[in-house]
Amino acid sequence: MTQDMWGHVRGELLKSVGKNNFSAWIEPISFDAIEDRTARLLVPTSFIGTWVSQHFGDVILRHLMSAGMDVDRIEFAVDGQSAPKPAGNANAAPAPSKASAPVGTASSTDLPDSALNPNFTFSNFVVGKPNELAHAAARRVAEGGAVSFNPLFLYGGVGLGKTHLMHAIAWELRTKKPELKVIYLSAEQFMYRFIRALRDQDTLSFKELFRSIDVLMVDDVQFIAGKNSTQEEFFHTFNALVELGKQIIISGDRAPVDMEELDNRIASRLQCGLVVDLHPTDYELRLGILQQKVEAQRERTPDLKIAPGVLEFIAHRISTNVRVLEGALTRLFAFADLIGCEITMDMTQECLSDILRATDRKVTMDEIIKKTCEHYHLRQSDLMSPSRARTIARPRQMAMYLCKKLTSRSLPEIGRKFGGRDHTTILHGVRKIEELISVDSQIAEDAELLRRMLEA
Repeated sequence: MTQDMWGHVRGELLKSVGKNNFSAWIEPISFDAIEDRTARLLVPTSFIGTWVSQHFGDVILRHLMSAGMDVDRIEFAVDGQSAPKPAGNANAAPAPSKASAPVGTASSTDLPDSALNPNFTFSNFVVGKPNELAHAAARRVAEGGAVSFNPLFLYGGVGLGKTHLMHAIAWELRTKKPELKVIYLSAEQFMYRFIRALRDQDTLSFKELFRSIDVLMVDDVQFIAGKNSTQEEFFHTFNALVELGKQIIISGDRAPVDMEELDNRIASRLQCGLVVDLHPTDYELRLGILQQKVEAQRERTPDLKIAPGVLEFIAHRISTNVRVLEGALTRLFAFADLIGCEITMDMTQECLSDILRATDRKVTMDEIIKKTCEHYHLRQSDLMSPSRARTIARPRQMAMYLCKKLTSRSLPEIGRKFGGRDHTTILHGVRKIEELISVDSQIAEDAELLRRMLEA
């Protein structure tokens, strides 16, 4: 492999890993030689070699193979520590000396792994009522000792902190228990590796690799729902690791029982552990997240000025998810830095006008009925039926209450939506829920949770 070809691979890596990752980790690497289908790369320190092997080894190997290289493995060694080339073979690649054993390797059959976000740690995770249980469970697993629940299943909507907690667990385990094999990957990556093993007729190696893990972390498990062969292999891997006493942490956008295309055996297995819901953020949590982000920014920009009430305004108006919330504040930081001014209320409204418009969307009665049915595990036909069973009547009254509170529809219009009911029936349902909210904590929690989901 010529240096020109390595230059081409570096260009492709820049596109794959991004400018920051490239300059920090790929830039210092140089190409040495290829021997026995193994590409030898030189790194300035063993730390860089180990890090790149763990986080980008698979990516580098893929680009080497795409460039036409006859390799199925890469090896990293510290530059300057290679032993001299053996005599009598001028073209032989340098063999590592005993003191310079490779600091990291990656092969086409090595364990896959995703790069972890350095910002997704426990110290950067803001805890509030909607996520305190998930945070506590993640902390317990991250201690690395025996826990009473396996697997830990985290679920919730987009931008509520599932991936943040997954990365935080991985960082903590790799720091405190470096001897453990901790693997974090997406469900799509698991599926990709399995399909490749099928294609290469090498499923035995795949099984052996995944069963050698101490802690398996799979993000966004909903992506394998409906993929029958992948689900089958995931189920067997899951069972094998649990029987060996290994820890499994999984995330998804819904609870296992709500994933209709997920194999019943997998859903049942997932339910056997601890299933934790990350609820939509409340005002206090959103404000805490904004305040933490401002404090972090002030360490970099000490003269940052924010007018009173701005953070409170953003926390109240942007309730969709944490990503949108943080993105809005990042935009304000950039704007203030570019024009060198204080972040005022007027500037905030002007700079975030598109985001604020999107959050002003109107909730519809159809959305209310759909979310209420999902929350109470009912069919929409149940809500419209004449049944007076409490398990149906109470959710129906909840939906009526939400239609009255969150839309501008009149009582007769709501009545027509609920199967042609009289407006007095709707009024009775609304008043009943208002009455119960003040005395029944479960009803109050249901009403607040549904309201936040609908307004998110």
